Amino acid sequence: MPLNSLAARLPAVSDSEIRGRLEVVEESLARAAERVGRDPAGIRVLPITKGHPLGLVQRVAALGFEIIGESRVAEAEAKQNALGTLGLRWHLVGHLQRNKAARAVQLFDVIESVDSLRLGQRIDAVAERTGLGRVPVLVQVNASGEAAKGGFPLSEADEAIGELCELPRLEVRGLMTMAPFVDDEDTLRDCFRRTRECLERCRRAISGLRGIELSMGMSNDFELAVEEGSTEVRLGTILLGERPGR
Repeated sequence: MPLNSLAARLPAVSDSEIRGRLEVVEESLARAAERVGRDPAGIRVLPITKGHPLGLVQRVAALGFEIIGESRVAEAEAKQNALGTLGLRWHLVGHLQRNKAARAVQLFDVIESVDSLRLGQRIDAVAERTGLGRVPVLVQVNASGEAAKGGFPLSEADEAIGELCELPRLEVRGLMTMAPFVDDEDTLRDCFRRTRECLERCRRAISGLRGIELSMGMSNDFELAVEEGSTEVRLGTILLGERPGR
């Protein structure tokens, strides 16, 4: 089966269809985990609500999801102003500009896209100034080497992660990566494997780094990501359908 065929054959969504899509996803996730001897319970589905209307976010919460992912600070702020947090934990999965860090640490429970030392330092300074305590983050690595993607190149990642772990108000929980949007299984596996190996090296080398989170895998490649160690898959289209206007 082509890697993106599951997403392609799922229809537009209603509440019942979201439940059905989730059932299909969880079955696929469980099979992928079992193929490599993993417990599926250790893998989280993160619905990506970026670009979807307020009603869809309300429906996601009502369907029992506990976390959602958003890519833009302004969009998440508008949704929270209109709806409140709905009891959800909000994760930022998109690029964060340093000048928006102060709003981001107020709005999001986890920032999954720390892609530079300067951004990490800015978050650390904001947390100190506002008395928020430690900010949970994932460090974004560019395991594919694509110029258009953000994150630390793997050649620099180990040192950068060590420096970020020294910032007292950052709680580095693990790594995030985005694989190329291709169908080549070897290319995708290599990206996910190299990210996992980076985290394993850092756990051995950096005192106090407990980081166990690997946010890897999206609608077209999440099964491979699970086989390579992902603890969180970020699912948009395959779970919630196309964003309006796409």
